[in-house]
Amino acid sequence: MAKSESADNQNIIDQPFGEILSDRYLSYALSTIMSRSLPDVRDGMKPVHRRLMYAMYQLKLAPHLQPKKSARVVGDVIGKFHPHGDTAVYDAMVRLAQDFAQRYPLVDGQGNFGNIDGDNAAAMRYTEARLTAVALLLLDGIEEDAVDFRPTYDGSEMEPVVLPGGFPNLLANGSTGIAVGMATSIPPHNVEELCDAMILMLESDPEIKDLAKIIKGPDFPTGGTLVEDAADVRNAYETGKGSFRVRAKWETEDTGRGTYQIVVTEIPYQVQKSRLIEKIAELIHGKRLPMLDDVRDESAEDIRLVLVPKSKNIEPELLMEALYRTCDLESRFSMNMNVLDGGLVPRVMNIKEVLRAWLDHQQEVLVRRSNHRLEKVLHRLEVLSGYLIVYLNIDEVIRIIRFEDEPKAELAKVFKLSEVQVEAVLNLRLRRLHKLQELEIQTEHDGLSEERDALDKLIKSEARQWTRIKKQISEIKKLFGKDTPLGKRRTKIGKVPVPVTVDLDEAMIEKEPITVILSKMGWVKAMKGHGHNPKDVKYKDGDRAGFVLECQTTDKILVFGTNGRFYTLGGDKLPSGRGFGEPLRIMVDLPNDADIIEVTLYDPAQKLLVGATTGHGFVVKSEDILAQTKNGKQVLNVSGKAEAKLCRPVGGEDDHIAVIGKNRKMLVFALNEVPEMSRGKGVILQKFKDGGLSDAKTFKWEDGLEYKYASGTTVVEDLNPWLGKRAQAGRLPPNGFPKNNRFV
Repeated sequence: MAKSESADNQNIIDQPFGEILSDRYLSYALSTIMSRSLPDVRDGMKPVHRRLMYAMYQLKLAPHLQPKKSARVVGDVIGKFHPHGDTAVYDAMVRLAQDFAQRYPLVDGQGNFGNIDGDNAAAMRYTEARLTAVALLLLDGIEEDAVDFRPTYDGSEMEPVVLPGGFPNLLANGSTGIAVGMATSIPPHNVEELCDAMILMLESDPEIKDLAKIIKGPDFPTGGTLVEDAADVRNAYETGKGSFRVRAKWETEDTGRGTYQIVVTEIPYQVQKSRLIEKIAELIHGKRLPMLDDVRDESAEDIRLVLVPKSKNIEPELLMEALYRTCDLESRFSMNMNVLDGGLVPRVMNIKEVLRAWLDHQQEVLVRRSNHRLEKVLHRLEVLSGYLIVYLNIDEVIRIIRFEDEPKAELAKVFKLSEVQVEAVLNLRLRRLHKLQELEIQTEHDGLSEERDALDKLIKSEARQWTRIKKQISEIKKLFGKDTPLGKRRTKIGKVPVPVTVDLDEAMIEKEPITVILSKMGWVKAMKGHGHNPKDVKYKDGDRAGFVLECQTTDKILVFGTNGRFYTLGGDKLPSGRGFGEPLRIMVDLPNDADIIEVTLYDPAQKLLVGATTGHGFVVKSEDILAQTKNGKQVLNVSGKAEAKLCRPVGGEDDHIAVIGKNRKMLVFALNEVPEMSRGKGVILQKFKDGGLSDAKTFKWEDGLEYKYASGTTVVEDLNPWLGKRAQAGRLPPNGFPKNNRFV
């Protein structure tokens, strides 16, 4: 890197812009990952939350003391530890106080801290806050050398690198965040289940599938029902990535006379109730939920959304299934347990690794606190030993202090006292020199001697350490077990829903009869009702009716073109019948050189016979021809001058097929000779010396072949003269067969 110095003594770096940009962006990315977005696996906190907890601890905002203004807390945080905007810090504190956002709130908020409707909290000058008992567990031991401290951004204060974290906060409250190139999303869990899992880990070496039997899934603060398959839950815990499907909890209420209403009492996590109601209202207004008549919000402290069905004959399960598919009464929470391992390395952990990391942190905290306490005990024992020597030789001690020129040195020499002991003796008040005080000192000395021995054993024995941690976990379980207000599991573990057999896409659109008319010039429109005479319909000059189809707004309409493509139209999205309609080529991407062969209704159970002018064809299922885009779906492959020629329904009992060519030769053969395909060119149906395919029809042999005759129809029962094999030429049709060479 070349450097030069300008006239005003400023350093100028001569370096390619790309390298500079790369270095700066890498620094920004690392800062975002380490100092903002990803939580530490040990205490489950991001820096802003950790600084909030420590600032409130310094302000002595314990649960049993008076709260202070939130503005005071935010001011201390941004002034001492976190040089960012006050709004961001206050928003972080508000979230820690919301019982619908945090499974185990860390802040006890006084005043308006927002609600599940999505309303914002009041300004920080109006609200007050203090720590909760859960937060105190996270901070327990912070003054006992349990964790390392580092200088703050300006070096004026010291802040903890990580909290002691005597509560499994990461999995208990979860965490979300987006960094540069990575993100984290961890759902909250039930603490009692986490404690049981960790006790099992301390007693044995279980596999994740064993832990998944205890931790059955997330436990969201807003409740709901988890309907994810147990195998998928286990896989998510094994890989650290997955998703959890949560549904609202509901019940039916009898409103008399055979009618009922549905009451939703719990909604999925992170769903705003007000937006949910707005969405349902939009669906009702847009006639996308014909089964639902009204939605009301009767919530007070608890959630109560009332859904009124249009008819008492509608099954509540079917109505709720429709709502699950169209609004946030069902949602998925994605899990990506991407955390900072040891506060330094971001990586995705499985649930066992996360629990193990917390246990290892607790062991480290326990050893550090024990060493800190042992130092205090040893210092106090040293002082007490000096006091006991004084009481045994009180007169000589008084004489030395009164008459010797250097009493400190003389005391150390005569009684072999240490520097600490001499200072303690010289600072001893005369009022404490009585017999009762001597007994108290001896009692304290004996007690501290026992504590010293116990601490020494604890520090040297890893087994004793894990026994102590196991007791600590049992205490957490006792404080937040199922018999406590916070401990009872809120998210119910439900069964995986069975797919409904009713087509809800149809049920969610109001069903009305319509008549679809496609003119010869390719203009399409839908007229309400059935029974319309196509001759009475208004067309453009020179245009007339082409295809006429009576159907419902819920129907799907299939359009087959000479290019071999199928296009799909929705009956509810066709233009009104008041004007000329709209050109079909605008509604679908039908090329200008392609014409329409057939317009028919979609029937999932129906099979269709498609054929080309070359005589090739095959049978295709209707479900294989539905197009998802305006571009349609290529089914029959045609090339060169060949074109798609026909599209005919295949009856369920049909066993034969009749084919006729432009050369007026007809052939009948077994239908099973024609393959069933999803797309392709097909096989040769009839061989032509000249001309090409004109028409085809499937039929049941016993019923004979029916075709149009004069103004009516006729049936040919004896078809043996035309019976053959596929790809033969055939022979002339029966007398009277239509001159246009078509069966219908």
